[in-house]
Amino acid sequence: MSWIATIPFDAATGKLKTLYQRVTGPDNNVDNIMMLHSLRPHTMEGHMAIYKYVLHHSGNTIPKWFLEVLGVWVSALNTCNYCVEHHFAGMKRLLGDDPRAEAIRAAIEARDVDAAPLDDSQKAAMRYAQMLTQDPANLQKDDIETLRAAGFDDGQILEINQVCAYFAYANRTVLGLGCSTDGDVIGLSPGNSQDPDDWSHA
Repeated sequence: MSWIATIPFDAATGKLKTLYQRVTGPDNNVDNIMMLHSLRPHTMEGHMAIYKYVLHHSGNTIPKWFLEVLGVWVSALNTCNYCVEHHFAGMKRLLGDDPRAEAIRAAIEARDVDAAPLDDSQKAAMRYAQMLTQDPANLQKDDIETLRAAGFDDGQILEINQVCAYFAYANRTVLGLGCSTDGDVIGLSPGNSQDPDDWSHA
C-alpha cells in the first residue's frame, strides 16, 4: 500500500482513531492517502482541512466538477495515477455525462487542452494550471489577466490556483511515499460542501 508503515483502522487508537472515524467511507474504509498520515495524525488533520476548504466548500463558485477536472489534469501532469483515478471517478459522477467525461480524460491523457469538450474559459484555466504545475517560476501577471479576460473574477482565479496547489501537495504525498490504490474504494470524496467539518467519504 505504501513504502512506509501505516496503522490500519482496526488498530488505531486515540486521536488517530477519532480522525479515521471522521474520514471513513463504506465498511470503515479509509483511503490509502489518508492512511499515509497515520504515524503523524496531525498531518492528516491538516491535509483534510485544506482539502475540504479548497475543493469541497460552499464558498466556491466554480462548479465542483470542473475543479475536479483541474485536479485530474494536474495529477496527470505529475504522473500521479492514484489521484487521477480517484478524482476522475469523482469528476465523472459530478458531471453526470459519461461520454463527455471520457472525452475530457482522453484530452488530458493526450496533453491536448484544445481537444477537451470544455468552453474557452475552462481551457484557459487548464493552460494556467499546466504552467503552474510545470513552469511556475515563469508565470507572469499577464497570465492572470488572461484568466480575467476569459471571464473569471479574482476570487475564482484564487479557487483555480488553490486547487492546483492542493493537488501538487497531494500528488507529492502519494508519489513520495509509494501510495497505491490497493484496497481503496475509488472515487469517494467528502462531498458535503455545506459543512467543512464533515469529512465522511461517500
